[in-house]
This record gives sequence, C-alpha cells and structure tokens, in this order.
Amino acid sequence: QVQLVESGGGLVQPGGSLRLSCAASGSIDRDYDMGWYRQAPGKQRELVAVSTRDSSTTYADSVKGRFAISRDNAKNTVYLQMNNLKPEDTAVYYCNLYMFFRGDYWGQGTQVTVSS
Repeated sequence: QVQLVESGGGLVQPGGSLRLSCAASGSIDRDYDMGWYRQAPGKQRELVAVSTRDSSTTYADSVKGRFAISRDNAKNTVYLQMNNLKPEDTAVYYCNLYMFFRGDYWGQGTQVTVSS
C-alpha cells in the first residue's frame, strides 16, 4: 500500500508563486519516478513535470522556465515550485508515483487557482 499526501495549493494572483509538496509513504520500491499532473475543468489530465529515478526531469512546454520540480529521496517527497503563475495554470494538481513493476499511484489532488 502506498499513500501520497499533497499540500501547498491555494489561491494566488497572476504573477505569484506557490510551492506544492507531495510525501509518499508505505511500501515503496528503491527506484521510482515522481511527478505532477493537472486537470482543469472540462479538460483531460496532463503532465506538468516529472522527476525520474535517474534524476532526469521533464516539463510540459507550457510551464518550462516557470516551474521547477525537485525531490528529496530520503523523505520520499517531491516538490513543485511554481513561479509567474498564469490564470491558465488553474487546475487540480495531482501527485503521481510510478514504480516499474507496480504501476501508478495518485494523490487526492490539490486545487490551484490563479485569479485576481
């Protein structure tokens, strides 16, 4: 069993910043990918950023240069620093943990709203 607990969402004005955190607990393999996805109303869930087991990172084009993903393996925690937020970043953000032999695990989601 794996649990993912997210925190850090909220309401922010355009141009502002937020930092999301996701802590994983339970039975976790040594190697895993962790990342963030988001889903806006009426849209499909999309990848925002991922940090892989070999420490490489991937970002959606729409967030490159504004968002930064990082991880603390000792704490099984991943972070998403979001800067220069735009109204189109408004969505529910979901933490994801992927293990090769066990598949995907998801957090409950945290709302991010960018509005003046």
